[in-house]
Amino acid sequence: MKFTPLALAGATVVEIEPHVDERGIFARIFCKDEFAKAGLPADWPQMNLSFNEQAGTVRGMHFQRAPFEEPKLVRCTRGRVHDVIIDLRCNSASYLRHIGLELCAEKRNAIFVPAGFAHGFQTLEPGSEVLYLMGTSFTAEAQDGLRWDDPACRIDWPLAIASISKRDAGYPDFVVDQAG
Repeated sequence: MKFTPLALAGATVVEIEPHVDERGIFARIFCKDEFAKAGLPADWPQMNLSFNEQAGTVRGMHFQRAPFEEPKLVRCTRGRVHDVIIDLRCNSASYLRHIGLELCAEKRNAIFVPAGFAHGFQTLEPGSEVLYLMGTSFTAEAQDGLRWDDPACRIDWPLAIASISKRDAGYPDFVVDQAG
């Protein structure tokens, strides 16, 4: 596997190194030792799956409030998504900065999202599916989010919003002191 750090400290793109032959490819997508060597979590107590019918669907921007922050490894297993992460660590040099990148089944790439980040994505194709490995178990009382169009973040989504949950569309404007 190839680990490429992103501009937001701790965020990392994880790419496969496929072995190709006449049958197709074989690639390792997770190795506890390689993740640990790259400084990433190697214990994933929960796995989630999201299937999305329409292109333009937005899910996010979700996060868990302290002390229940969730690191996650996110991979698109079908279709393509524009994946976005926002640094909510108030002591970070990249506080409230975000990065968006394409995850797609064809590339088989993934993104490691550190604890203390908000995460979301927009589907770029109908029938897109996203697999999440979660570094901590979900705590319902700690769930929170930022609105997809929050002026504090100014995310440039590539498509018009075709579908979004009432909860995700209804988050109030982010207040800077909420992150601490």
